[in-house]
Amino acid sequence: MILALSGATGFVGSHLLDLALAEGHQIRALTRRPQPERAGVTWVAGDLADTAALASLVDGADTVVHLAGLVNAPDRAGFARGNVDGTRAMVAASTGKRFVHVSSLAAREPKLSDYGWSKAEAERIVTTSDLDWTIVRPTGVYGPRDSEMREMFRMAKRGVVLLPPRGRVSLIAVEDLARLLLAIATQGGPRAILEADDGSAGYTHADLAHAIGRAVGRKVRALHMPVTALRLAARADMRRRGTRAKLTLDRVGYLAHPDWTAVPARRPSPALWQPRIALDAGLAATAAWYRAHGLL
Repeated sequence: MILALSGATGFVGSHLLDLALAEGHQIRALTRRPQPERAGVTWVAGDLADTAALASLVDGADTVVHLAGLVNAPDRAGFARGNVDGTRAMVAASTGKRFVHVSSLAAREPKLSDYGWSKAEAERIVTTSDLDWTIVRPTGVYGPRDSEMREMFRMAKRGVVLLPPRGRVSLIAVEDLARLLLAIATQGGPRAILEADDGSAGYTHADLAHAIGRAVGRKVRALHMPVTALRLAARADMRRRGTRAKLTLDRVGYLAHPDWTAVPARRPSPALWQPRIALDAGLAATAAWYRAHGLL
């Protein structure tokens, strides 16, 4: 099949691109920067605000997979441009195409953060369209090439992991998520919102910290921070790293929520897809990749 991808150069998108090529599909991929030539890939220069580029991207494609979006922005307007307006433009360009939209569990609680609000608005655009759509809300995604969870690995290597207030999360290895997205893109999926995880009942934040400790070969101390301390840490990170900050005030809004586990009724049908990678194995592979690239 011919698949059109936005976000193909990102963390999840790059894994989906690799898997789709390995299974013999042709890819049309949107990119803002020049990319090296690659067999099976047609790079389309442009971004989500470029209607001509989006028209070229979807031309001839069987399915559109929309992965591009922002996880950090300075304000609600920034999230709106990246996640709401960008999705609206992709939907408009994809008339007559199968459409797979990658969202976030944060969309379940749009009042907690501007990010969650923007993902919920993007979902509304997709669900009210005439497209043949499926929405996937990944849980916490980790794996090789990830930059979002790397700080937890670094803390674990030092023996102390600072955590949000007590709560539970679901997780999914990026390779498993890529398999799910490819299955939906090529085999079809329900006109529904799916929540994808590793099939477990979820993990406490401390469970995750100790699992990362095992991956880096350290016994760790897990320390939960109150929301006030998280906000102070976010302000410090924003002063230090500016737009590259990993902990922002907006992110504190949803990090402190007590339940980010997948809803069992929204899991994909086992006939379509089942997760393969258990947490310890996936975290060990992630740690190995960080080590190999000098990131620990």
